[in-house]
Amino acid sequence: MKALYILNILFFLLSAFNVSYAGNYILINNTGTLINNIGTETSTKVKVMDFNEFEPLLHQEMDTVYVINFWATWCGPCIKEIPYFEQLGVKYQESNLKVIMVSLDMPNQIESKLIPFIEKNNMKNEIILLDDPDFNSWIPRVNNEWTGAIPATLIYSNSFREFYAKELTFTELEEIVKPLLSN
Repeated sequence: MKALYILNILFFLLSAFNVSYAGNYILINNTGTLINNIGTETSTKVKVMDFNEFEPLLHQEMDTVYVINFWATWCGPCIKEIPYFEQLGVKYQESNLKVIMVSLDMPNQIESKLIPFIEKNNMKNEIILLDDPDFNSWIPRVNNEWTGAIPATLIYSNSFREFYAKELTFTELEEIVKPLLSN
């Protein structure tokens, strides 16, 4: 009887607040406020996509320069270059530049590792967790020459497409991106 009473209260609360389950998070009133599984509020948003959902971002045809970085919280060189991507996003936020940070962390570590890492490092660029364990099928679809090693970055626009399977500095990023923004 007590369990039925608790379930009724829970059902009432969920329906009263328009709560919907979204992966490992509960979205309240579709405002973007996220409550994680331990009940604490976080404003950090991480989109979780499989490769088929993500792939269109590799082929946008707009007057935008896309900088797509593949990284993980366990990758030392990735962590070292993250501030450069953040700096790039801030410096060119008023121009047609879009920086997307694609995490290759394990999906079951979103709460324990990824979100705390994002918050600790004050990451503001768009973050996507690529949840597709079939690496051998999607890695060559990003770039035929890519071995899957990270960090790796794809930079493209309507007239330019280059893949960098190495760590990049802010100076290198800016030297690549700046001419594309002035076209």
